[in-house]
Amino acid sequence: MAKNLVIVESPAKVKTIKKFLGTRYDVEASMGHVRDLPKSQLGIDIENDYEPKYITIRGKGDLLAKLRKAAKSADHVYLATDPDREGEAISWHLIAALNLDGKKVQRITFNEITKNAVKSSLKTPREIDMSLVDAQQARRILDRLVGYEISPVLWKKVKRGLSAGRVQSAALRMIAKREKEIADFVPTEFWTIEADFMIPGQKKPVTAKLSGDESGKITISSKEEAEAILKELKESRFYVSDVKRSERKKKPPLPFTTSTLQQEAANVLGFSTTKTMRIAQQLYEGIDLKDEGTVGIITYLRTDSTRIAAEADEAAREYIRTEYGANYLGHPAAENQSKGAQDAHEAIRPTDITRSPVRIKESLSRDQLRLYQLIWRRFAASRMAPAVYDTLSVKIRGGKYHFSVAASKLRFAGFLDVYSTSDDEKNSGNALIKDITCDTPLTLSGLRDEQHFTQPPAHFTEASLVRTMEERGIGRPSTYAPTISTILARHYITKEQKNLFITELGEVVDGIMLQAFPQIVDEDFTANMETLLDGVADGVVEWKTIVRNFYPDLKEEVDRANEELKEVKIEDEVTDVVCENCGRNMVIKYGPHGKFLACPGFPECRSTKPYFEKAGVRCPKCGGEVVLKRSRKGRRFYGCENNPECDFMSWSLPVEKKCPKCGSYMVRKGNKVVCSDENCGHSENF
Repeated sequence: MAKNLVIVESPAKVKTIKKFLGTRYDVEASMGHVRDLPKSQLGIDIENDYEPKYITIRGKGDLLAKLRKAAKSADHVYLATDPDREGEAISWHLIAALNLDGKKVQRITFNEITKNAVKSSLKTPREIDMSLVDAQQARRILDRLVGYEISPVLWKKVKRGLSAGRVQSAALRMIAKREKEIADFVPTEFWTIEADFMIPGQKKPVTAKLSGDESGKITISSKEEAEAILKELKESRFYVSDVKRSERKKKPPLPFTTSTLQQEAANVLGFSTTKTMRIAQQLYEGIDLKDEGTVGIITYLRTDSTRIAAEADEAAREYIRTEYGANYLGHPAAENQSKGAQDAHEAIRPTDITRSPVRIKESLSRDQLRLYQLIWRRFAASRMAPAVYDTLSVKIRGGKYHFSVAASKLRFAGFLDVYSTSDDEKNSGNALIKDITCDTPLTLSGLRDEQHFTQPPAHFTEASLVRTMEERGIGRPSTYAPTISTILARHYITKEQKNLFITELGEVVDGIMLQAFPQIVDEDFTANMETLLDGVADGVVEWKTIVRNFYPDLKEEVDRANEELKEVKIEDEVTDVVCENCGRNMVIKYGPHGKFLACPGFPECRSTKPYFEKAGVRCPKCGGEVVLKRSRKGRRFYGCENNPECDFMSWSLPVEKKCPKCGSYMVRKGNKVVCSDENCGHSENF
């Protein structure tokens, strides 16, 4: 009887797939990649048209010997690595590493690890798709060229151990730009006015917001302007000028892609992108379910497609019809794909809609259950009917001023019965008034003004960074989590609560990259490179053409940086701080978390101290020196040298001048100085 060998990537899949295929099939795992470019050298023959040099990954010898033996005794070898470009490349490398040329070798892929999917894939084997392999080769070689050419520049100019990357440098640039926008942001004062009206038959007043005057929308910039309007309003007669009743439908969400899953898991569950992908991998590879055995319970987790297979769609519709009723069935429109989406994939969904979270919760860990529940609910909701709201819009006139009232009430929950977020409020704050018309009398029961200030852009979180990277075409589903993990591990950024902040080290690296390699950190360039890689995958662009066009410019920038960036190198600056152990003057060193003081007598003397850079201003509380400090996670702030006796602290650089309006200390914001008291809002040119 013919013997078949199936090679997958992960050992976690072996047991599951063996159970599906029976004794005629051996199933082995490659444990990920088996060949790669060498670590000790560039591994790309520049003179020979950028030909890559692949070697066996260290430590894989015994595994490959075992796989060769299994392949030798098999009549047919099926390469079942992951269904993406990287998986295609691993299969291609396996053919070379296992000497499979001349053997009957075919590629199979499945989007979910279920019995039907695995058996169906064996009925439709194919050859290796070299366009997908070449797209992955191009990505790997471009990343290697950037990393191995630019990183030595950073070692020379800053310190060893730093790294640059094609995608990570663009992501770091995005974070650096956002932090500068926040630091330079000058808040602008504005005021709002609300009025409360009693309406016959209503127990509670209806709150209306001032929306404009006869000339259109108005901006109230000061307390004086607000008080002048209030004075006019108190003498005005109010009446209803317009009433509109309508229906509003809220569409259900699309099923998850990698990006949207990472965002929602971060926002709802508090998961990092790395944690989300790790748990999703477990759900995809197989969970031991009671009465079913080990089976994959979600589809492939690296995808930018929102497409759903016809069979899965029909199964979901039947489940919704049975469990919720026919009126809950939706009619999903053709799902929009993101630019460059790999439509061979599906969206992330449960492999069986009848496996509700409640039904299988005993087989899952707490975090597995929470993520599976999110995926299951999102998929079910995507096949359901929209939520329907009754809405009311009322316009009120008072003298020359216009007020507006908006109210809504949920009439039919639809998909909200399965999946809702904090944004999906069931009803608005105002009650839906039944009998209001243009003739309804109004009684003014209250007027109030409120001061506000415009807010700076929000700090990036992992979720918002992933969303922005996807919107701008930087990276692909498989790169979001590794990119963020890398710049966190390199201490280029730090995370406090959910927010990402650039560190001092990150600012130095970003500054060098921006000065010496502006093309690498340019978002449009990085996004365009992804489009070209998609062209390789589609078979319309030759992969070496991309490398040929890219490398000469990179090499020119590297050579120029090595010559012109000598002044950027951070030397050990001698300070007047004396080492308590040996009496030498301590020097400023650069570590992974930024600057620190160290004894120049190292290694004989290992004394170190925190380094605080003087800001050149006096503490507004005690008169001590204000110094630049770093939080435990690397975020920059200004504090008093007399801490802990003095607790002064500011995220922005204070200046000597006091606010002429309220007397508080002022801080520098770009080319302005603003009052540190947010309730004051005074600002002036620096």
